[in-house]
Amino acid sequence: MTWLITGGAGYIGAHVARAMTEAGENVVVLDDLSSGLPERLPESVPLVRGSVLDRELLDRTLAGHHVTGVVHLAARKQVGESVEQPLRYSTENVHGLTVLLEAVVAAGVKRFAFSSSAAVYGMPDVDLVTEDTPCVPINPYGETKLTGEWLVRATGRAHGLATVCLRYFNVAGTARPELSDLGVSNVIPMFFDALTRGEAPLIFGGDYPTPDGTCIRDYIHVADLADAHLVAARRLAAQEGPGDLTVNIGTGHGVSVRELADLVAEVTGRTEPAARVVERRAGDPARVVAAADLIAKELGWSARHDVRDMVESAWEGWCLRHPEARTR
Repeated sequence: MTWLITGGAGYIGAHVARAMTEAGENVVVLDDLSSGLPERLPESVPLVRGSVLDRELLDRTLAGHHVTGVVHLAARKQVGESVEQPLRYSTENVHGLTVLLEAVVAAGVKRFAFSSSAAVYGMPDVDLVTEDTPCVPINPYGETKLTGEWLVRATGRAHGLATVCLRYFNVAGTARPELSDLGVSNVIPMFFDALTRGEAPLIFGGDYPTPDGTCIRDYIHVADLADAHLVAARRLAAQEGPGDLTVNIGTGHGVSVRELADLVAEVTGRTEPAARVVERRAGDPARVVAAADLIAKELGWSARHDVRDMVESAWEGWCLRHPEARTR
């Protein structure tokens, strides 16, 4: 098998590329480097610079590298940005996937793994979100991911592909400091950024119907997420004939934003300024926690890292790129 990983030089993609390569899988990466970094990849992994919107490049890459399976991670992924730029998200996330699937079908590739998101569920009013929980996304990003799932499954049925859709919950941490998340849109790097600047981390909403009044989320270590991609790819490789599978990737355990803020203060040694509660953000559900039973049953996978591992590893990665954070 040779696997094409789209978006493989990004934060999550590089972890997936390394996990698969270190497990002996043959990997090639396609990335437009809009947010990815070539140095994140092992030297042995070929990097094709370009977009999934470029059909000619896709055809050359699939044929030239004798690709037999695809792991598709390339996408825009910021909820707020998707609200402001819905057409861009439709073009890159939905049309880009369409072009990629057309190339995959034309090349005779029969295995396809799709990077989806818990954003497909919207604001589920349940203690644990199962794969059967109704999907009612509340922003354009979630809508593009749900549309992507529909496209992947329909293409699989029409053209005999074996497919899997992986619904990530809240990804955090790093397997090694140089692979850390460069953005500050996720909650843990947002806290680090505020503390580095000597400002109070912000907690959006303290009046939710939860034990401490703050939102509860399921955080998954990016190294565990990468392992989930590896076992999903191997499941596809071993599968005889078409079929589809959709699974959550989470821990099954919720952590409140207040608990997370307290842990960040402990790990970083920054108890001042303390986290400050401000008004809720529109559209934030009180609790979103994965049921992780199906992925354990179907793929034999479960998370190995806890939220402390995520915060500690993320802090090491943050300090590598922001050395002033240790001395402030």
